[in-house]
Amino acid sequence: MSLPANTPPAIADALGYLQYHLQELTKRQNASEPTINATLVGLTVQLQQLTQLMTSPAPAPTITPSPASVPPLPVSLPPLVLAALSKQRARPKLPSLPDFSSEQSSSQAFFNSCMLYLCLAPEQFSCDEEKIFWTLAFFKDR
Repeated sequence: MSLPANTPPAIADALGYLQYHLQELTKRQNASEPTINATLVGLTVQLQQLTQLMTSPAPAPTITPSPASVPPLPVSLPPLVLAALSKQRARPKLPSLPDFSSEQSSSQAFFNSCMLYLCLAPEQFSCDEEKIFWTLAFFKDR
């Protein structure tokens, strides 16, 4: 690139610097272009495979339990008991809280126990008032 004869040296140096870096960036781009293209091809293939899986899913495997693993419910149980058994879920047994001792050193432990119980058994309380009354029931000392 030829510059006019009256171009200041600082501008000529800056243009030379920019031209050099432009050439370096062009070389880097040309060197990385095959890698980028290969990555794009791989991603396109994966996208096509995923699209094919989404549009034609394989049927879900059917699992049939063996007769020995599922004991039948006795037919002689009343319907209410059968309904209760089917709705039950395994829950940890929650211990009852100790009475509040009114000592400051044990107040945080009592508070933590209350919060834990209230979080683990929310179905036992229908409103906040019940939670408060339940907690106050442990205030027996003094």
